[in-house]
Amino acid sequence: MPQRIRAHLRSDTELVDLPDHALLGIIKIPQPRSFSPWWLITRRIAYAIALMGVVAVLVYTDKGGYTEDLTFVDAVYYSAVSLSTTGYGDIAPVTQHARLVNIFIITPIRILFLILLVGTTLAVLTDETRRTLQIQRWRKNMRDHTVVVGYGTKGRSAVSALLADGVSPASIVVVDTDKDALEMASTRGLVTVVGSATKADVLKLAGVARAKAVVVAPNMDDTAVLVTLSVREIAPNATIVASVRESENVHLLKQSGADSVVISSETAGRMLGLATVTPTVVEMLEDLLSPDDGMSITEMIVTAADAGKSPRELSPLALGVVRHGELFRVSEPAARAVQQGDKLLFIRGLAPKDAQADAAGER
Repeated sequence: MPQRIRAHLRSDTELVDLPDHALLGIIKIPQPRSFSPWWLITRRIAYAIALMGVVAVLVYTDKGGYTEDLTFVDAVYYSAVSLSTTGYGDIAPVTQHARLVNIFIITPIRILFLILLVGTTLAVLTDETRRTLQIQRWRKNMRDHTVVVGYGTKGRSAVSALLADGVSPASIVVVDTDKDALEMASTRGLVTVVGSATKADVLKLAGVARAKAVVVAPNMDDTAVLVTLSVREIAPNATIVASVRESENVHLLKQSGADSVVISSETAGRMLGLATVTPTVVEMLEDLLSPDDGMSITEMIVTAADAGKSPRELSPLALGVVRHGELFRVSEPAARAVQQGDKLLFIRGLAPKDAQADAAGER
């Protein structure tokens, strides 16, 4: 069975073995907002006119060095036909000085003028080269990032929570097959990878092997199982948080290597049930889950100075204590006194020390 699953996860062509320039349509790294095409064209035309003006002034300054005594219009005419390489031959330099000016000044300007004429093609080539180098640097330097598999409702919400918690958009990689969804992710400054995350090579391309955490949020539970299994095989030390629709599939995600599993349908169902009885409770829960404003749940590491104290002493808003990966509610005996290295979960709004000071002032 594991061999069959691995065969399913393996593709015929390993994307990670492709050269960087072949990944331009797969990996997209957000770019700074560029100027409009009309502005770029106008700017190039202005550069071309400026170059013609410079050459016309040079030629008119040395007007006696040509086959006839030039007027300024003649100088402009010579500049146009010379820079465009038309070269009618009716005006030509005859003195040594004029010929040296043409060799060392006008000829380089002529080359620059030609570059402007084919600027669109060069811009495309330059852009592709720049993006290829960006992908090369990104694949080499990306470390301790977060990979989000699936950019549907759950994936977008997970990204919003990460961004609200201060995570840089550049350290989040989104993997999906929906190009419209990936385009939406790219507008938020996220790195995107096109492909099915059930394929190991796509996950490798997203840097899963060096990722700190992976959020598995596809639309189907069986896909979540396959992705989790593949991620755990590639990145044995990464934290995997997976989402499933049905609770009966939780054990499959756990067996596949997920560290934490969120049941989306049952959580939504409980919220709906509470809303019919105690809607204000649901409003409070939504406020806690909202990362942008209101209250939110956060954690702090217990130091040696705070060891032995009650969680309520450190924060009146304490909810629980995490010890060796296990959660204890503050009402449980194991959480009556915190230990060094424990994680204290509390409602953010009052910092623990500030909350402690406020509580002492009330007494």
